[in-house]
Amino acid sequence: MALSQNEIQRIAHLARIKIDDTLLPQLQQQLDSIFGMIDVLSRIDTAGVLPMAHAQALALPLRDDKVTEPDRRDHYQQGAPAIQDGLYLVPKVIE
Repeated sequence: MALSQNEIQRIAHLARIKIDDTLLPQLQQQLDSIFGMIDVLSRIDTAGVLPMAHAQALALPLRDDKVTEPDRRDHYQQGAPAIQDGLYLVPKVIE
C-alpha cells in the first residue's frame, strides 16, 4: 500500500501534526517500507499457531497465602468520628 504525498498531508492534518514539505518524500519512502514489511508479514501462514500471551513461556513465582502483618484495624479506627461493628459510619449525602 503506497501513500501519496497528499494522503500523507491529509493524515498529518487529521492527527494535528505539522510536516515540513521538504520532508514529505523521505516520510513517504519510510511509510512505504513500513507498509511493505506489513505486507510481507501478512503473507506468512500462521495456521495451526496457537495465540500466546508472551513470546517466552514464563511462570510467575507464587508465594504462600499467609498473613504477614498484624491486624491493626482497631488502631486505624481510633481517629474515625463514628464506627459501628468495625465499620466506618458516614453521613448520608444523597437523599
